[in-house]
Amino acid sequence: MSSRRQFIKQSLVGAVAAGVAGDVFAGNAQAAGKPVVISTWDFGVAANQAAWEVLKNKGRALDAVERGVKVAEADLSNPTVGKGGYPDRDGHVTLDACIMDELGNCGAVAALEHVTHAISVARLVMEKTPHVMLVGEGALQFALDNGFVRENLLIPSSEKAWKEWLKEKQYKPIINIENKSFNTERLPGNQYNHDTIGMLALDAHGNLSGACTTSGMAFKMRGRVGDSPIIGAGLYVDNEVGGATSTGVGEEVIRTVGSFLVVELMRQGYPPEAACKEAVERIVKKKPATAKEIQVGFLALNKKGEYGSYALQSGFTYAVCNKDKQDLIVKGKHIFG
Repeated sequence: MSSRRQFIKQSLVGAVAAGVAGDVFAGNAQAAGKPVVISTWDFGVAANQAAWEVLKNKGRALDAVERGVKVAEADLSNPTVGKGGYPDRDGHVTLDACIMDELGNCGAVAALEHVTHAISVARLVMEKTPHVMLVGEGALQFALDNGFVRENLLIPSSEKAWKEWLKEKQYKPIINIENKSFNTERLPGNQYNHDTIGMLALDAHGNLSGACTTSGMAFKMRGRVGDSPIIGAGLYVDNEVGGATSTGVGEEVIRTVGSFLVVELMRQGYPPEAACKEAVERIVKKKPATAKEIQVGFLALNKKGEYGSYALQSGFTYAVCNKDKQDLIVKGKHIFG
């Protein structure tokens, strides 16, 4: 008797042969082999290059993704991740992050203040505690107890943006604002958005790991946490299959358990891009009106080193780094726009 997994694979093959699932499997997955690292948005290029320093020397994917996203966390010109991130509506910069290795181990922090490298605290949660997630004051105390230095994450430019926003206290995000330059004149205070760096790596040993870190939605309500630190929403890795990460409005990703969904679709035989597209379409089906006004994107990497993405709106990009090219930027496909 065939196993359930064999049955699913046979059913999918039959559907393709019959032309039923032709659209799902129409796109060819882009393959980079191994090792390879991919991450969300143009600012993923610098992060990937740092991760590549680990991967090219046959280092572990887990070490690579941690080192990579730390570049974004320390980049003061990026107001969506780490130090310099935009605060909540009360003026507090709070960070969310998670990390997952090839063994299924994972760690996360949410609403963490006063520590730039939330991803490293998340890794310590994974390695030094019996828990998966620590939040708020508990996460901060854990970080300080483990040698992290307390610092002020609200830099002058972000404080200025927050005070400008306070004049009208309106939240009106612009899609893909995270992908514009923040080194020049900034937009009016009610138009700042947020975003995330999600990174996935496949090392020379064939093992996968992932990391995701963000300062969350700009001027969010105090205590708001999005998808980024939630295993299965903002990030998921299964070393038998692949990994996925998300970017955009986290509430919609949480509602669909998006990254887990993408990985499970890849388990059923979907190529990375097709799996990401199906996850995006689930969001559209649930909330078609809302979906037209927001951005959500998924990025995936499978065990073969094939990668792909899909987003609700045009403008989503991701960065790829392998032995052939360290600064490749790919435009993601999209439903609207």
